[in-house]
Amino acid sequence: MKHRFPEGIRHAYNFGIFNALSYQIVLGSPMVLYGKSLGASATVLGIIAGMMPLLVIFQIPAANHVARVGYKRFVYAGWGTRVAFIFAMAAVPLAGVFLERSSQLALLLFLLFGFNLSRGISSCAWLPWITTLVPESLRGRFLAREAVWVNAASVAALLFAAACLGSNPASWQFAIVFGFSAAMGAVSLKHLKAIPDAAPPEDPARNNATPVPWLDIAGHPPFRKLLIFNVAWAVAYGGMNTFSVAFLKSEAQLTEGRILLLTALSFLGGLSGLWLFESKTDRFGSKPVVSGALGVWIMVAGVWTLLAGQTVPASVAIVAALQVAMGFAFALVNMNNTRLAMVLAPPMGRSHFFALFSVVFNVTLGLAPIGWGLLIDAMGHISTGNSVFAVNRYSVFFALVLVSFAAALVLCRNIEEPKARPLDELLRETLLQSKLRYWLRLWPRW
Repeated sequence: MKHRFPEGIRHAYNFGIFNALSYQIVLGSPMVLYGKSLGASATVLGIIAGMMPLLVIFQIPAANHVARVGYKRFVYAGWGTRVAFIFAMAAVPLAGVFLERSSQLALLLFLLFGFNLSRGISSCAWLPWITTLVPESLRGRFLAREAVWVNAASVAALLFAAACLGSNPASWQFAIVFGFSAAMGAVSLKHLKAIPDAAPPEDPARNNATPVPWLDIAGHPPFRKLLIFNVAWAVAYGGMNTFSVAFLKSEAQLTEGRILLLTALSFLGGLSGLWLFESKTDRFGSKPVVSGALGVWIMVAGVWTLLAGQTVPASVAIVAALQVAMGFAFALVNMNNTRLAMVLAPPMGRSHFFALFSVVFNVTLGLAPIGWGLLIDAMGHISTGNSVFAVNRYSVFFALVLVSFAAALVLCRNIEEPKARPLDELLRETLLQSKLRYWLRLWPRW
């Protein structure tokens, strides 16, 4: 039987577009640069980056109420609350007229806490909602298409921010960027409300006082291996975006506008990855795609290590290539990691499986940048080495990240995905039998 997407699913894509135009500013590079402008240390930047994933821990208690409230109402209430916090954040840069920078930073952290708390609670209903709406055979395609639109919107958001901020931006310029984020968040609510609702499956545990068996859920063998992999993946990826931006600003001395333009390239890389692999995930499985993407991450971390160690100059061309590769690899891991959770979480108690999956990954993702920030601050401006390679806070950070990606690759190989095919088959299909072959034919033959 051939499955079709449900009527009205286009509103999920539209929601993803406007949501990305909003959150890419308040959770991405523009917020990191604003924090730097207020004098935030690496540890504080780590807290800003880690707050969003850390507060996903509230999905655990929230999951008990999803079935009673309903998917759409639950998500809509949380997203509406967080949009209100973005409007408040847009006023923080203007408060510099009567507040010191340290007070502005404290106020910003408070508002980010409220924003991320409301997001963390309500997001526990999103994946179960979409999983219920989209047939299993189409989930990979849905996630790929959604990711394409999200990446395209993210490019647009960062280009807008780059145009607004330029070089040495004033407070009012940051206010305009955050105001744009709030407006896009408000528009996303309209499309969220138009997504078809779905009834949560009946869960017998909801009708009695039996506690949710979290240990049994975590101990489910295929699911446990996915959780362990996600811990390693979150540690490796957790500080990459934040501290690569911090490195480019403080060490490479790039302007805010140029950093945002370079960061936007990562989403073009994401689009290219999704273009290549849109139809392959459902045929080959997610495990081989994630394995290949982690190989790319290992190479990326190696080049960043050489840049930070001053072995290779931090030229715009090299940084641009790194950003494209980072976006390419992240899009593939992120999409396929979500699909693995959809595949390995059984229908009964699905909300609780997804809640635990999100909490384990996001709590680690939240703690990782804080830990990396503490390491960077602890090393201070210590620098040693020779003319070939300098050992400093950023070269040590990127080298340890490389090791973490290698560990994640080993753990990925242990994941038990039904119907997954070998990595070499995926590579053969990608290089010889897919869209890429048209580009390979143009390669000069010597």
